[in-house]
Amino acid sequence: MALRPTNDAALLQEVDEAVRKDRLDTIMHSYGRWIIAAVLAALAAFGGYLYWGHHQDTVRGERAEELIAAFEKLAGTQPTAANGELQKLAAGSEPAYRAVAVMQQANIKAQNGDVKGAAALMAGIVADKKIDQALRDLALIRQTAFEYDSLKPEAVIARMKPLVDAKDPASSWFASAAELSATAHYQLGQYDQAGALYGRIAKLPGVAKSLQSRSVQMAGMLGVDAVDDRAAASAGTETKTAAPGAADQKGNAAQGAAAAAKAEEAN
Repeated sequence: MALRPTNDAALLQEVDEAVRKDRLDTIMHSYGRWIIAAVLAALAAFGGYLYWGHHQDTVRGERAEELIAAFEKLAGTQPTAANGELQKLAAGSEPAYRAVAVMQQANIKAQNGDVKGAAALMAGIVADKKIDQALRDLALIRQTAFEYDSLKPEAVIARMKPLVDAKDPASSWFASAAELSATAHYQLGQYDQAGALYGRIAKLPGVAKSLQSRSVQMAGMLGVDAVDDRAAASAGTETKTAAPGAADQKGNAAQGAAAAAKAEEAN
């Protein structure tokens, strides 16, 4: 016979434990199989998640190796073999590698004189919602550079506006987009807007020296002081003096900067 509890607290504790055990037995009797099935399903799902992650990492590694192989073949003057690798990647399911492969195919078309075909490939990347927005923005810039001569300046400005105006976060491709937009503003005679954009580009940290040099020169021609410690050497005497033929000088410089911008973006 069980000993009688010596106080009410012990009695209540014993009763509470008995009730909880009875409830657990009832739950396990009624739902035990479902609970076990749910636990096993959760474990299977977790195992599947781990396997899928490992599989994805493996696939990405293989795609990276294929992309490197394609670039090496291009560098080794094996365009046919490289094109085969790029076509395989372009048809794959990895959006980032697909985008890079298609961009390289577009570059090859442009180098062979098929600028229209290159622009069409870039447009396909821009329209692909599965591709990261940063890559789609880059493709839009390249598409615009390929099509620049056939576009109205207003169309160039409208295309680049989201990238030029982006503030939070700022576009990774602001400098390239701003140069195309500034060139278009200049063609429309909107010198204040063009100068302001060139000035912003010139003062950006980490900008390519060729782009910074062009931007400093153009900003100076348009009356914007963009010369600082980083850019002073590239500004030249054009930003320091105003010769009698300044109007002609401005026009020639703008044409040169526009040609350089389009060539740099299209290559």
